[in-house]
Amino acid sequence: MMHEKILWYIADPMCSWCWGFAPVIEAIRWNYCNFLKIELVLGGLRPGTKQTIAPVLREEILHHWKAVERATGQSFRFEGAMSEGFIYDTEPASRGVVAMSLINPEIIFPFFESTQFAFYAEQKDVTKPEILAQLATDIGIDAKSFLRVFESDEAKNQTSIHFDKARRWGVYSFPTVIVQNVSGYSILNRGYCPLEALCLQLDDWLKM
Repeated sequence: MMHEKILWYIADPMCSWCWGFAPVIEAIRWNYCNFLKIELVLGGLRPGTKQTIAPVLREEILHHWKAVERATGQSFRFEGAMSEGFIYDTEPASRGVVAMSLINPEIIFPFFESTQFAFYAEQKDVTKPEILAQLATDIGIDAKSFLRVFESDEAKNQTSIHFDKARRWGVYSFPTVIVQNVSGYSILNRGYCPLEALCLQLDDWLKM
């Protein structure tokens, strides 16, 4: 086996702290790709939500977004965010990422990040299949091919498997970083962590 060590990144494309963490995980992917395998697990922040977002919840979420922007420097567009009638169901966006992994596993991380950017920086409704299909087109995947996979039972089942894996590991908040070696799994970090601090933790673990 080429990689006996794996970093599992558990995240949701509609989780604001995961958006804040995007530059960190990208740097980890670039700097540590020769030392360990890096895999994405869709955690399922609010899968299957049916209710439209209440004004009080919208204000609470925007408050969190502003805290993330202050803490991480990631850009958010607040005006018009989560407009009236918006349903904060994170299953479709997560399934979009899973569909992309079934089409081309090599671009799962770029598609995940483009979905985050579309939602937080461009105010695109990534719960809508046509928006996800446009994002797929933007990185070179035919929209019809993408939608065919997106609507497939396999994509739906694989998305549930992702959510179940996160729950089985006891992960309910995102981002979370889990590391795996011959000894098993362990949680390296829960929540946002600056790159330097995460690198120190990861370097210590790699020495084990």
